[in-house]
Amino acid sequence: QVQLVESGGGLVQAGGSLRLSCAASGSIFSINVMGWYRQAPGKQRESVAAITSGGSTNYADSAKGRFTISRDNAKNTVYLQMNSLKPEDTAVYYCNVDVATLSRRYSNYWGQGTQVTVSS
Repeated sequence: QVQLVESGGGLVQAGGSLRLSCAASGSIFSINVMGWYRQAPGKQRESVAAITSGGSTNYADSAKGRFTISRDNAKNTVYLQMNSLKPEDTAVYYCNVDVATLSRRYSNYWGQGTQVTVSS
């Protein structure tokens, strides 16, 4: 089985920084796209950033210039560096990965979520 463990969330003041990480473990053969989503109270879950196996990235407009997504394929880990945080960034952040195992084709897996709270 595959599991994703997130870490790095917390409470910061506006203008501060956080670095989220999400490590995949289990019977992993390959990982394709890795991404970060967030969900604020009463809001729909939205994509924040994504990165392909080749390193191509995509960001939500709200994240451009402030957030950086990266990955370490050797560690099966994806990161989200968040700088210049704003109160509107407050949400639960979830990682999402496309994982293939020896017995199963690519399928989506979600992390447990980590809370990011930015105070004004």
